[in-house]
Amino acid sequence: MKRDTILIIDDDDISRTILADIFRDEYKILEASNGKEGIELLRKNANSLAVVLLDYTMPVMDGFQMLEYLNKRQLLTLLPFVMITSEESPEFERKGYEYGVVSYIKKPFNAEVVRQLVENVLYFFQYKLKLEITVKGQADKLTKQNAVLKKQATQLRHMNEVMIDALSNIVEFRNLESEQHIKRVRGFCICLGTCVMNLYPEYELTPEKVDSIGKASGLHDIGKIVIPDNIILKPGKLTEDEFEVIKSHTTKGAEMIKKVVHLDDQMFCDYAYDIARHHHEKYDGSGYPDGLKGEEISIAAQIVALVDIYDALTSKRVYKAAYSTEKAYQMVMNGQRGMFSQKLLKVFTEVRPEFEKLVKKHSDTE
Repeated sequence: MKRDTILIIDDDDISRTILADIFRDEYKILEASNGKEGIELLRKNANSLAVVLLDYTMPVMDGFQMLEYLNKRQLLTLLPFVMITSEESPEFERKGYEYGVVSYIKKPFNAEVVRQLVENVLYFFQYKLKLEITVKGQADKLTKQNAVLKKQATQLRHMNEVMIDALSNIVEFRNLESEQHIKRVRGFCICLGTCVMNLYPEYELTPEKVDSIGKASGLHDIGKIVIPDNIILKPGKLTEDEFEVIKSHTTKGAEMIKKVVHLDDQMFCDYAYDIARHHHEKYDGSGYPDGLKGEEISIAAQIVALVDIYDALTSKRVYKAAYSTEKAYQMVMNGQRGMFSQKLLKVFTEVRPEFEKLVKKHSDTE
C-alpha cells in the first residue's frame, strides 16, 4: 500500500488547518485533536501513513505521553514522528529525540521551511528503510550461504572419515589384523592424548588435535601395504635383511601419505605423515628411520609409538600369542619394548584402567 497520508495531531484547529494546507496538494490529510485520537487513527491507517506531525501540548494525552505509549509497544520505528512546538530549550529537544522524534516544526510556521523539513524527513526515513531491507536481505543471504557451507563442511568431514576408515581397513586386511585393531588403537590414542593434554599443557594439545591424532593413528602402518607377503606374514624370526625391509614401511608410508592422501584437513595430513614416519622412533635415539631422540620426536608420534607397542603386546599375532594386560603394562614400563619419556609413562600409568577396558571392549574374539 502506498504511503500517501500525513497524520496531524494538534489540539489547535488553526495549527492543523495551516499544516494541512501546506501538504494537501500532495498528501491525504488525517487530523486528531489529542494523542488518544491520534493513536486510534494511527492504528487504522498505519500502512498508508507517511509521517506523523505531533503537537507537544494537548489535552487527554500530550505528545510525550503518546510517544511513551508507542515506544513501549515498539511502534516508533515504523514511522517518522515530527514534533510541533514553540519550546526552545535544549532539554526539551533532547527529551523528544530520546523518545524517537526525528525533527521539530517550530511555531509560528513558515510554510516553505515546514515543507522542506518534512520532505527531508521522508527522504531519509525511506532511505533508512531501504537500507534496513538491503541489510536484512544480505544477512539472510549470508545465513543461507553459511548454512550451505556448514552442510558442505559436514559432508566433507564425513567423506574424509570414510576415506580414512577405508585406508585403515586396507592396512588391517593386508596385515591380517582384526577389525577391532583400529578401534583399539584410536581409542588408546585419544585416551592417552587427552591425558597428556590435561597433565602437560606445554605440548599444546587441544581436543581437536587429539581427535586428529586418533584418526591419523589408523594409517601409521600404511607403508606395510608394499611389504612382500613372505616377510610381513612370516611367523618366525626375521633375518637382518628382512627386518630392514620391514623398517622401510615407515618412510614408504610417509611417502604414500604425502603423494596419495589428499584430504581437506591439513592438520590430519600433517599428523598422518609424522606418525607414519616416526612411530618407531625411540626416546633414547635407538629407533628408526631418522634416529630421533627425546623431544625431537613429536608428541603425536610418541603417543602412537606407545599405543602401537601396547596393542601388539595384548593382541595375538602370526608370530606370538597375546600377553595379559598386566604383563604388557610391566613390559612397557620396564622398557622391554623401547624407551619412552617419563612424562608419557606417567600418563600411561594414569590411563591404565581405561586401556584395559578398551582391550576388553574391542577384543579380537568379538
